[in-house]
Amino acid sequence: MSPVSHYLSCAGHEIHYVEWGAEHARTVIAWHGLARTCRDMDELALDLAVRGWRVICPDTIGRGLSQWSRDPDAHYQLRFYARIAADLCAQLGLERLHWIGTSMGGAIGTVCASGLFEPAMKGRIASLTLNDNAPQLAAPAIERIRSYAGSPPAFDTVSELEAFFRQVYAPYGWLSDAQWRRLAETSTRRLADGRVTPHYDSAMVRQFTSHADDYLIWPHYDAIEVPVLCLRGAQSDLVLPETVAQMKTRGPGLAGRLQVIEVPGCGHAPALNVPSQLDAVADFLAASEKSHGA
Repeated sequence: MSPVSHYLSCAGHEIHYVEWGAEHARTVIAWHGLARTCRDMDELALDLAVRGWRVICPDTIGRGLSQWSRDPDAHYQLRFYARIAADLCAQLGLERLHWIGTSMGGAIGTVCASGLFEPAMKGRIASLTLNDNAPQLAAPAIERIRSYAGSPPAFDTVSELEAFFRQVYAPYGWLSDAQWRRLAETSTRRLADGRVTPHYDSAMVRQFTSHADDYLIWPHYDAIEVPVLCLRGAQSDLVLPETVAQMKTRGPGLAGRLQVIEVPGCGHAPALNVPSQLDAVADFLAASEKSHGA
């Protein structure tokens, strides 16, 4: 089974997404992290498609094959990402879906599930999986991510770029050599001088200066009324244990709808590519479906 590539105009921008298991009715949106692309979700999407799910994996505006913003300060923020998500769901006719988001993708899912930005999305999202994401992120880790994402390096060869990815994304945990190679090849664009660089618009980090508290989203978390799974990398420097403890005392945590799983051998963020991680997500989705059916 292979992904099928599509393009739609959402919120005035061309958005690229890949689709797995189009023949299935039950739908998942799987959204990647800050400086990544939709192809990070390949293992997860394939696994879920085999289990009977339709999986839609978008490239965020400014990443991968989606269009870059003409107004970075206005568009590279969670409110606009939620608008894109709402437009995408409306055009695809998605009335009910489950959301899985890595890092930034989890934050987008949180603000969508709350309905505070896009009220129609609150009724669409049946469950939310946060892959090493929380309503409050550690400031030093944000600065670390911004430092490398805001100034992407350029290399003469794809092999050198792959070595860079292996170093920067070592906290993802175990990836096979083939998976590292695919990560590199699906994250590469060639510059005018012939060198290669990561496939995103570096202006997207202006989110952290133009919208300094964009990832401080406790009001959105508190408004969520569906089951939430938080996968925390055991060595994560972005999602701190004290933040997870706070999540358990408010919003879906207070309502008994929060499940937390510590993922060993990973920092920020688990790659969602090994059986234990894939099974955890699939089991959570199955339980959410069963609860909805009951």
